[in-house]
Amino acid sequence: MTLQQCLAGVSRLDLVGAATPLQRLDRLSDHLGREIYIKRDDLTPLAMGGNKLRKLEYLAADALHQGADVLVTAGAIQSNHVRQTAAVAAKLGLHCVALLENPIATTAPNYLTNGNRLLLDLFNVEVVMCDELNEPDRQLAELAERLEAQGFRPYVVPVGGSNALGALGYVQCALEIAEQSRQQKVNFDAVVVASGSAGTHAGLAVGLEQLLPQIELIGVTVSRTVEQQLPKVVALQQAIADKLAITSHAEITLWDNYFAPQYGMPNEKGMEAVKLLASLEGVLLDPVYTGKAMAGLIDGIALQRYRGNGAILFVHTGGAPALFAYHPQV
Repeated sequence: MTLQQCLAGVSRLDLVGAATPLQRLDRLSDHLGREIYIKRDDLTPLAMGGNKLRKLEYLAADALHQGADVLVTAGAIQSNHVRQTAAVAAKLGLHCVALLENPIATTAPNYLTNGNRLLLDLFNVEVVMCDELNEPDRQLAELAERLEAQGFRPYVVPVGGSNALGALGYVQCALEIAEQSRQQKVNFDAVVVASGSAGTHAGLAVGLEQLLPQIELIGVTVSRTVEQQLPKVVALQQAIADKLAITSHAEITLWDNYFAPQYGMPNEKGMEAVKLLASLEGVLLDPVYTGKAMAGLIDGIALQRYRGNGAILFVHTGGAPALFAYHPQV
């Protein structure tokens, strides 16, 4: 059975639509002396785009199948995932309740009210604040229980949409990458992606192992060390493979040199990457995820960390609304 056939057996809503563009970054390639391409998952069609919509195709289909009337999820005040979950709920006529934390303990008005947080109000989200998402699975389960007691039928969407079901969205993305690289006659040596809640990274790991096994997949961590992140990615990788009834033995590669000082806080290299892509290509990255991941891609070239010297593909997972939340830091 092909990978496409395995995926076809799982219910999915058509929220992303057509394949997102895969483009050569001509000016950045000239600047770095290396062929750089970008997969534009920042251009998914709902709520200013982003990678979470691929996961929500599967998760929202499951929610509807279970008869849910409210999506319950969690994240930081500036969570891209919560923003996209809220938009999907609005599109499907569901209520959305979001459990939010302030991970950087800031009182900056832009962070507290602008960017993704502004969009939550437009999507009519019910926001519940907490001091810290230290046990998000438990905290979400308790919130769902309270909603059930009020007569709702809640469906818990895990942080980042990153469980085995949601991560199938990035197995699907791997199919797109394989087909687009064939059509454009480009062979990638490496794919670089931000690695946070791990679903995007693990889904790509499973899909690319089946379709383009020669590619080196590199996850640039945005919140954890390699020692902390590796078990999360590997566990999801194996859960995805089990769900599809296939095996996955691809080695997981992580670079953790670029997320300091912590999750949610911009750093100098990340912001340099944001400004570089904006000035050379007119492409907007964000301070929390894609800026830091692009900093890793660029530094990897300078430090000769890649196995080969061929083309590199950057998976743009979105997040540009956060630029407004971090002003004037950006």
